[in-house]
Amino acid sequence: MTAEQTPLSLSPELLDAIRRIAGTDHLLVALDFDGTLSPIVDHAGDARPLPRSAAALDALAELPRTTTALISGRALDSLRLVASPPVNTLLIGSHGAEVWLGEGSVGLELDDEQRARLASVRDVLAGIVDIAPGTLLEDKPAGVVLHTRLADDDVAEDAVEAATRVLREHPGVYVKTGKRVLETSVVKASKGEAVEFLRQATGATAILFAGDDVTDEDALGRLMGDDVGIKVGLDFTQAEYRVEAPVQVAELLEALLRERRRVTAEA
Repeated sequence: MTAEQTPLSLSPELLDAIRRIAGTDHLLVALDFDGTLSPIVDHAGDARPLPRSAAALDALAELPRTTTALISGRALDSLRLVASPPVNTLLIGSHGAEVWLGEGSVGLELDDEQRARLASVRDVLAGIVDIAPGTLLEDKPAGVVLHTRLADDDVAEDAVEAATRVLREHPGVYVKTGKRVLETSVVKASKGEAVEFLRQATGATAILFAGDDVTDEDALGRLMGDDVGIKVGLDFTQAEYRVEAPVQVAELLEALLRERRRVTAEA
């Protein structure tokens, strides 16, 4: 049986949506990384895309009238390190605070007030980590992340509640909760704003977006018209379509690649 004949575990409805969006004039394939291209891991630095997903993304990036992008909560340096994205794939990091659209892109620069806020946020979170076993901090260019994946459930819950309560009193600090993480930033940004920005920047006529986390709902909520939104996992979502795990993301990317190749070859 050839790869083209191998049965997929994707729903017929999702396969129909993939065939439909593959025919759009300019396709933007925008994907979350952790939990979408890569399985969730205990240590962020160990994450890597599934080989099939990486290969399909590489091939999609080479097709005419097709733009690929990663939209991640990770800082751009971290995203590049673990994802090894195709050279012409656009990158959005730190939930939209960092943007890379190719050579010449300007990096994120904080002003003095934002840097002072960031230092204050870090002091608050460092104090919580000192008394919450299993929690740790990750520094980003515009924020600090409190990771609780290795902590006991009650410790994680108390740490996030304490951090949220204190940081709510800090003006100019934006807080997001995700899967066993608390994201803070001194720059107002979201994956939803990132999707809208990429739509305008690329001239996309339709977007396929897939993501697994709470923060990906911001992006899913901005989709419209002929766009296709896919939730990875079993959590609540506003997405029209769903797959259970990153291995099914690999399948949908391969299906999209086959359909998009056919459409662009016929054009």
